[in-house]
Amino acid sequence: MRSNYEQMSLWDTYKGVENALENDKPLLFGLLDEHIDWDEIISPGFYHAFYKRFGRAREYHLESFLRMLLVQRVFHFTEDSQLLNVLRCCREMRDFCGLHKVPDASKLTRFKQDFCRWLAQVFHRLVELTEPICREMDAALADMLNFDLTGIESYVTENNPKFLMLKEKQAQSYAKVNPDFDAEKGRHAFMPQAAESNSEVKYQYINGHFCYAQRAAVLTNGLGIIRHLDLLDQDFRLRHPEVPTEKRTKDPKVDKEIGDSAALRPVLQDFRAAHPNLRYSTFAGDAAFDSYDNYRFLLKEYGFEKAVIPINPRNGAPPGDENFNEQGAPICTKSKQPFSYAGICRGKHRSMRLKFVCPGSKKRRNTRVCTCQSPCTDSKYGKCVYVYPDRDLRLYPGISRDDPEFDEIYKHRAAVERAIASLKCNLCLDGRKTSNVLTTKADLLLAGISQLVCVLLAGRLNDLALARRSRVLLAA
Repeated sequence: MRSNYEQMSLWDTYKGVENALENDKPLLFGLLDEHIDWDEIISPGFYHAFYKRFGRAREYHLESFLRMLLVQRVFHFTEDSQLLNVLRCCREMRDFCGLHKVPDASKLTRFKQDFCRWLAQVFHRLVELTEPICREMDAALADMLNFDLTGIESYVTENNPKFLMLKEKQAQSYAKVNPDFDAEKGRHAFMPQAAESNSEVKYQYINGHFCYAQRAAVLTNGLGIIRHLDLLDQDFRLRHPEVPTEKRTKDPKVDKEIGDSAALRPVLQDFRAAHPNLRYSTFAGDAAFDSYDNYRFLLKEYGFEKAVIPINPRNGAPPGDENFNEQGAPICTKSKQPFSYAGICRGKHRSMRLKFVCPGSKKRRNTRVCTCQSPCTDSKYGKCVYVYPDRDLRLYPGISRDDPEFDEIYKHRAAVERAIASLKCNLCLDGRKTSNVLTTKADLLLAGISQLVCVLLAGRLNDLALARRSRVLLAA
């Protein structure tokens, strides 16, 4: 007899919560009220810091501010005035936020600036609460970390298209007087290196165009769920004075104030300090992280088992033996063909090593047979070459670069790109009319908090009865 019930996975529930975020806002209020315990998320220290300022009852509660800022991102209200106008008209939203009257915009700004470091604590608490949920969704993808840097554009005069056109005209005028000057390449020399209103807003190349922005670091797992956020501001540089900040060239497209590779170590160190019990086996990053120092740090110091990073051709060919190709695979001395990767070997009292087999050997049943016309060994199995990763961590970052698993893992690095796009487009980091560093940092953390609250809600709905009921309500 066919059952009328269908078991839902946690991933299905998570997608259902995302659907509620997009399509059924009042239902989302009810789910948040029922399943999210703010006392579990907000520390006693945050409560004390918030209420001690006056020594008397506040007009608005701490949870009310957090709920308002969460709702702002759920409804994609980029400007505070949009949120406040809707709050004045929507009783359900005011009830959810616990408001007897609507505050003015200045109170939201002061809250973000005064309690930015406590918002970071809320974010880190949510990371801890959602880690088991991520492992339950997909253990393999939750066991990898993706890292990338991005830029958050600021509301400054220098980002006005009229300002950019003025500088281009100045470069063209200079080129008429100096024929050797290339106006297209040299126009960057006419651009100020930082915004006049805020020296933290730098001129840089972000998302395919030049603009004035503040750099931010984003760590996600393979599911695209945020694990760490950090604004590379003055506080970050003071915490990590070893990070180079001086540019080597005048081209912002190839030389950034704090490059991806330079930010890797300090960001991961901050992540480990915030979450000392979280461990991941795989790191994935783009070719900007292709550095011998980075491989040594990731595999030897930080404890990753694999570092999936493509080789950057601009860094030069890896030094090595002529009997190995640029991907680290041995070359047959007779056929000049690369050996085939056969997996990782782990023997008793032996270090991990990568096994490569003769390119002419074919797999038959439980063994291999060499089919070369002039074999270089008497063994029917064919010649084998074992390579120890410590020989060259760049060529052998815990996995062979010829292994199909390398490409499969790297595909999931796109999760961090999607997460950044979501933070900007869906969670209101783009289009903000501010350049203040504290406000930008608070908005970055609030965007991450909003995503993690959604993940936590999905985990709380994992009970099959609740999951089925939520799906019925979502479909209603």
